[in-house]
Amino acid sequence: MNNSVLQITSPLAAAVVSVEVKLGDQVFKGQPLANLESMKMQTLVTAPENAVITAVLVASGDTIQAGQLLFEIEAGSATSESTEQVVSEPLGSGTLLDDLQTQLAYSSDAARPNAIQRRHKKGYRSARENLADLCDQNSFVEYGQLAVAAQRGRKDADSLKLETPADGVITGLATINSAEFGVQASQVAVILNDYSVLAGSQGYFHHKKIDRILDQAGKVGLPVVMYTEGGGGRPGDTDVKTQIAGLDVPTFARWASLSGQVPLIAVNNGYCFAGNAALFGCADIRIATKTSWIGMAGPAMIEGGGLGSFAPTEIGPIDIQTENGVVDLVADNEAHATQLAQQCLGYFQGDMHAWDSADQAELREMMPLDRRFVYDIRSIIERLVDTDSFIELSQPYGPGIVTGFIRIEGVAMGLIANDCRVLGGALDAEAADKAARFITLCDQFSIPLLSLCDTPGFMVGPASEEQAAARRMANLFIAGAKISVPLVTIFLRKGYGLGAMAMAGGSFHHPRFSAAWPAGEFGAMGLEGAVRLGFKKELAAETDEAAREVLFNKLVDNMYQLGKATEAAAHLEIDAVIDPADTRAVIVRALGISD
Repeated sequence: MNNSVLQITSPLAAAVVSVEVKLGDQVFKGQPLANLESMKMQTLVTAPENAVITAVLVASGDTIQAGQLLFEIEAGSATSESTEQVVSEPLGSGTLLDDLQTQLAYSSDAARPNAIQRRHKKGYRSARENLADLCDQNSFVEYGQLAVAAQRGRKDADSLKLETPADGVITGLATINSAEFGVQASQVAVILNDYSVLAGSQGYFHHKKIDRILDQAGKVGLPVVMYTEGGGGRPGDTDVKTQIAGLDVPTFARWASLSGQVPLIAVNNGYCFAGNAALFGCADIRIATKTSWIGMAGPAMIEGGGLGSFAPTEIGPIDIQTENGVVDLVADNEAHATQLAQQCLGYFQGDMHAWDSADQAELREMMPLDRRFVYDIRSIIERLVDTDSFIELSQPYGPGIVTGFIRIEGVAMGLIANDCRVLGGALDAEAADKAARFITLCDQFSIPLLSLCDTPGFMVGPASEEQAAARRMANLFIAGAKISVPLVTIFLRKGYGLGAMAMAGGSFHHPRFSAAWPAGEFGAMGLEGAVRLGFKKELAAETDEAAREVLFNKLVDNMYQLGKATEAAAHLEIDAVIDPADTRAVIVRALGISD
């Protein structure tokens, strides 16, 4: 075998830290020959192949230049024994990796069995259990996992790692629903406040972690799902020496500024007080379990303000917070809440390719023949839309109107509908507020709207005015007038007065298409009221009570005939009268939905 002499030169200007071989040594490919240091960084010079050292031209401590000759070797001269050696791992690599895994393990549930057991004993899940259930498998990229509370002056490092892992909040990026909508459409920012760590309180690094992930969500345009359980601000972060009250933190402004820019979904279980409640309240969709208590202050703050002593379960219980519109969806438990968050998120992520629907002919039989009888609007909705696609928001609040998300032929839409079983379908101030907020939400995220109208108008009277009716009902006109998304209005039965106009975005000609079922009836005000007001003298002139009732019914029927759906269509106040069984098809064509 022919042996060749190779010259080994320095790859850079450096100082020689050590020379690892001597003249005559047999070396194998990859074996270190010398260690060089430049700009505080060390570089190993290694053998390019199996060889014997024939010249050593440097020594430890030498200063060398790039390209300077260091060694001469005779390739192919090494014995067979030397070729059996293998390159070892860099010094300390195993130790570094082991140390990293040890530190990361502090934030796992397995490292804190007692804390997790306490959660389970209450029937709750850990933050990381919720995280695993929420996100697609192996999709979560965590930010700030190694953070601990800013309390190094109070506790040793190991105690902080064990007691305050991740500083009480898990943040990162993930995909949710990628199997349905694809990876690109399913990117989400995730924040889970961890109540098992210092009661989920908001500390210095806790805030910085949330700020960091919200900043990423804003830059990239990602929806955010936040679990909000926690007790608010934390006073015990003694390492922080450069602030007085900490009221300059940007967390709340950043979170609120994302409203209308990206979908914000909040999920709560357990206690949610002070700053945590403020975060919950800013979300577009607010989901809470039956075991939730939500308040802008917890017991200590309330008592400290001289307002009395209360148990945490007396502050903002779920029944109160659903009736007043704080909570949009009530979940049985955290697993159910997580499923609702995934479902709600899906309406912002895209269309479903697979869908089914009920027999549309059933809609013909769902409107009572007698116009005075009520019916179940939700049964109509369930048959009209894609099967299992309807999710209603804020049902106990402003119950005279139904708001929620639906799909028709897989396309996500927003729905508003009057419930004639509540106030006869009249819109009170709460219902108007509720509808206005929902319409604005859909418009902000380009979700088309469907309005199912059956209303005698806005609720009137002194009691209504005590609810700030003029201001709050006007919000519905403002929201409707500003929409840029397509709106389709279907008049199921009554379309009277300003309330009906508001259900159509402010005018019957504001929707892309407005149509009525054959039972549709229209007027400037409810028929009975219009007769009593317009024919007051005639009715008063009839002294016989029975005859007066006959006259009243006759006048009502005359006005009904004048305001029938076909007459409204003939006068071009609405665009069409349709067979109820064709409602889906009309909506699809009006919105330009295609396969």
